[in-house]
Amino acid sequence: MSSTPSSSLHLAVALDGTGWHPASWREPVARPRDLFTAAYWADLAAEAERGLLDFVTIEDGLGPQSSHFLDPDERTDQVRGRLDAVLIAARIAPLSRHIGLVPTTVVTHTEPFHISKAIATLDYVSTGRAGLRVQVTARPNESAHFGRRTVPRIDAYDSPAAQEVVTDLFDEAADYVEVVRRLWDSWEDDAEIRDVATGRFVDRDKLHHIEFQGRHFSVKGPSITPRPPQGRPPVSALAHDTVPYRLVARAADVGYVTPHDADQARAIVAEIRAEQKAAGRADELLHVFGDLVVFLDDDPAEAAARSDRLDALAGEPYTSDARVFTGTPAQLADLLGEWQAAGLTGFRLRPAVLGHDLPAITRGLVPELQRRSAFRRAYEADTLRGLLGLPRPANRYAAAATA
Repeated sequence: MSSTPSSSLHLAVALDGTGWHPASWREPVARPRDLFTAAYWADLAAEAERGLLDFVTIEDGLGPQSSHFLDPDERTDQVRGRLDAVLIAARIAPLSRHIGLVPTTVVTHTEPFHISKAIATLDYVSTGRAGLRVQVTARPNESAHFGRRTVPRIDAYDSPAAQEVVTDLFDEAADYVEVVRRLWDSWEDDAEIRDVATGRFVDRDKLHHIEFQGRHFSVKGPSITPRPPQGRPPVSALAHDTVPYRLVARAADVGYVTPHDADQARAIVAEIRAEQKAAGRADELLHVFGDLVVFLDDDPAEAAARSDRLDALAGEPYTSDARVFTGTPAQLADLLGEWQAAGLTGFRLRPAVLGHDLPAITRGLVPELQRRSAFRRAYEADTLRGLLGLPRPANRYAAAATA
């Protein structure tokens, strides 16, 4: 398979609280009182599915949301507190039919064995629509929640000491993904016999110890959950610089990047493709999605005014790691086309206000892209891997036994 995807555009939406603007909860459409209910998240997934999107990601963390990079802040005028992303996905999976569900897991302090069976279970509950977004953390307060390790404090990101910490965290994440995938493979696809007449439910020879030995942990296996319907649910990660680009190239099926113009997008894609080749994955399909925060209205002046009003409520201008787009669905479609031509294969949009900007994506942007023959008019696959054009992988242990 070529590492260069087809020309069809892929779209995802990142779900976080009431939206990505910190004052989004104060908008009339925001539903802050429903934020910790299953119905709220089911409604968001249903709207995303209405727009034929490939998948939704669900944000998560190991500490309260914060405007500070390393430490919790003391603000009480912004959304604080979350539901568990994997459990949200499991709850809404039976209520949806087509859209992929990709919860976030902070891998720095979470056991890969636990996540492997959680995502495998989600894949069964959703009949093949699960994915995983891996994230690292260097926050000292989050280390303190677990008490098993400390992460050296990063005071200056560009310092050699900080780069050593960052590299170690992302190397650990790569090992984590490898362990999770080996655990998914630790049951061969036909390991379950279920033969009532002979009394054999499982073929023990088709369960495998993964025997992973790494610098960060060792895992024996096998999993307690049979191989997921997709074989290996897609793994994704957000990347902003060379070290995380390397994680995407080595270990991910989808990488999210944050260019601010087409030239930067082209340079990022080139760097990731070079790292992908160096990792020996040049023939594997790897998607590179661009992340954008979006304020969408039919009139660009309305979108700008809404952004200004939310900034005033927040007490400061909104900034993001990703480009903040303010304008119309047609203008956004123009930008997506330009960035796709620079090498991006899809986009993960971050609605500034979920109650407003998610419907603007599904009912405004998607029809505009369809008019341009740039996006599907119906779901064309039953699994998330299928939607992304990723083949179902062979089981490494079954292949080894056959060889």
